[in-house]
Amino acid sequence: MRTVYLDHAATTPPLAEVAEAMRPFLAEKFGNPSALYALGRESRAAVEEARKKVASLMGASADEIYFTSGGSESDNMALLGTLLANEEKGNHLVTTEIEHHAVLETAHFLAAHGYESTFVGVDSDGVVNPDDVRKAIRPSTVLVSVMHANNEVGTIEPVREIADICREAGVYFHADAVQTVGNITVDVGELGADLLSMSGHKLYGPKGIGAIYIKNGTRVHRLIHGGEQEKGMRAGTENIAGIVGLGVAAEVAKGELGEKVARVTALRDRLLDGIRSSIEDVLLNGHPTIRLPNNAHFGIRFVEGEAICLQLDTVGICASTGSACSSETLEPSHVLLAMGVGPLEAHGSVRFSLGRGTTEEEIDYVLEKFPPIVERLRSMSPLARKGRNR
Repeated sequence: MRTVYLDHAATTPPLAEVAEAMRPFLAEKFGNPSALYALGRESRAAVEEARKKVASLMGASADEIYFTSGGSESDNMALLGTLLANEEKGNHLVTTEIEHHAVLETAHFLAAHGYESTFVGVDSDGVVNPDDVRKAIRPSTVLVSVMHANNEVGTIEPVREIADICREAGVYFHADAVQTVGNITVDVGELGADLLSMSGHKLYGPKGIGAIYIKNGTRVHRLIHGGEQEKGMRAGTENIAGIVGLGVAAEVAKGELGEKVARVTALRDRLLDGIRSSIEDVLLNGHPTIRLPNNAHFGIRFVEGEAICLQLDTVGICASTGSACSSETLEPSHVLLAMGVGPLEAHGSVRFSLGRGTTEEEIDYVLEKFPPIVERLRSMSPLARKGRNR
């Protein structure tokens, strides 16, 4: 049976050149980069070369990039590290109701330890109103954290406007850019970010590696204590192979970004048009135009998203009901609820996220298989019968 992988927002397949570049550092090039002899210097050189490549992808200086274990750690460092390092200024965080759990759970952890958080809402398209952020900022606010684009519905947020508000108020601004780095243009200067999180496995690099951009002059406290690796910001011997792989993935992403965005956008629009023209009672979730080029998130009325995804799997199509990090819970998406989608409708969500290897033939295969699956499930659903008899 063929496999059509349309869950690139959850993870991406590592590039062949990424795996090839990593292989030597898993075997013969095993030196500790803190060592003074040649084997260690070789590893150190590889780390610093990768740092330059990651910095180049996001328009940063190499000395502003710090390697982490992934997007979740980067988000934790941004929130915890900044609040801890600036306690004399205040104890208040502003974020939104639709953030990734790596931000939301960190905010809840902070609240349990004497810090305060304000969660700003969004409109029905999942867009944060910058004025709401402005109103939420207090004299005690240290940091505002707003994701660049939502991992579930794909809405791209007005982060530049929010960054300008933060600059005027004298507070730091963090952007969770895990879904955008490598998928659309991300330039830290243009975004106005003081801190920015990214993850390797979202841009065809390895899992277990990520990075955080920290603008020079931004005060952030280290979270992992021990040695002086990463300029004292993150103790522990570096994941050399992962860092090398991330560097290669960043280099490839920068070189192909324009072409990839145009091609994937066209395929996504083909999928959007095909589904909306062939299936009744379907709603596109997220902003209709200001969204990630690879994201197609639908609300399918009268059926459950889990059932749809399981049926899609039987014909080799990999999709999800939303965030991969929440896939084991049966609770409706906090993102959709924040957008005003009812709990019943929220359970009927399906996310297709395209990638660099997605083809027109694969999109047509989905358009062939998906409508009959929905119709079959609706034929067994009491919700569908009730809804259509109104």
